[in-house]
Amino acid sequence: MSIWKKVAGQFIDVIEWDNASQDTLVWKFPRYDNEIKNGAQLIVRETQSAVFLHEGQLGDVFQPGRHELTTANIPVLTTLASWKYAFNAPFRCDVFFVNLRQFTNLKWGTQNPIMLRDPEFGPVRLRAFGTYCVRVKDPGRFVKQISGILPEFRTEDITTQFRNILVSRLADALGEIKIPVLDLAANYNELGGRLQEQMQHEFEEYGVELTKYLVENISLPPEVEQALDKRSSMGVLGNMGAYTQFQTANAIGDMANNPGSAGSGMMGVIAGMGVGNVMGGTMQQNAQAPQQPGAMPPPLPTAATWYAGVNGQQVGPLTPDALRQQIAAGAITPDTLVWKQGMANWCAAQQVGELAGLFSSPPPMPPQPS
Repeated sequence: MSIWKKVAGQFIDVIEWDNASQDTLVWKFPRYDNEIKNGAQLIVRETQSAVFLHEGQLGDVFQPGRHELTTANIPVLTTLASWKYAFNAPFRCDVFFVNLRQFTNLKWGTQNPIMLRDPEFGPVRLRAFGTYCVRVKDPGRFVKQISGILPEFRTEDITTQFRNILVSRLADALGEIKIPVLDLAANYNELGGRLQEQMQHEFEEYGVELTKYLVENISLPPEVEQALDKRSSMGVLGNMGAYTQFQTANAIGDMANNPGSAGSGMMGVIAGMGVGNVMGGTMQQNAQAPQQPGAMPPPLPTAATWYAGVNGQQVGPLTPDALRQQIAAGAITPDTLVWKQGMANWCAAQQVGELAGLFSSPPPMPPQPS
């Protein structure tokens, strides 16, 4: 640096930080050889604090306002430098501006699943994520223990350490509270508030305050969620027989209101067969019900009943004979979706082993005369 810049730096008597950054926590005021003129003006804006370090030792901390730097208002720095009398020459020290505003929407999340023992599902792996907010509470401690003498310190330089603390304490809390996985969503607020209170002292060791800790989601592995969705679907359907009768009754009502619709005659026959089978089965069960208490043989096994999706409507239950009749009539094709008790999902008829043989291919063309 030239002599002119050195001399000019010593006579610049305004020290301030016009903070335009959104993620800077600490910023060091640049000055040649860290020399500051006696009587210089220090301007500290709102949401800022100025921290003075002399040879690595923490000096005075200034709050928002305009301050004149003299031995009268920098007592700690004066004591550290052993200035017992007023001084006129420039003095050396580091000036750090600390951003005191609240830093919001900081992300946290589990890099690896948390292993837990759930009372309903047994051993499970959970992932979690959320947000948190922090602000510097003790500028002197933060500069001395965290940012040090770095000319600039950003949130990305400390968020990894904060995230490790948040995830570690979350794992401990989930293991202690022993709330079932399916009930965790109803306890996100309570869990976040409890963890925020427990971790407050750990953040204060860095001179930082944890102002908000939010748990946004705790999830199971995708394959477990898929199995849970299937289980929930069966629970929504409930009694399959009652559900089928209800759907059949609705189909009959729709066809009665639209007698001229395409395929209504065939659908009426199929629906009538389904209702007849249901009613006949109910009457047969009532007739076979024991009239007097005593040991009775179990009922004869019945053939599986099928359901089919024809023209966008569910038809059934259909006995195997009725199903063959509909296949022969062309109402049910190889691509028609079918289902019976025990199947996880609806499938095309040609993909069901016991039905594939019912769709015989047409015989080959006779040989042409030569």
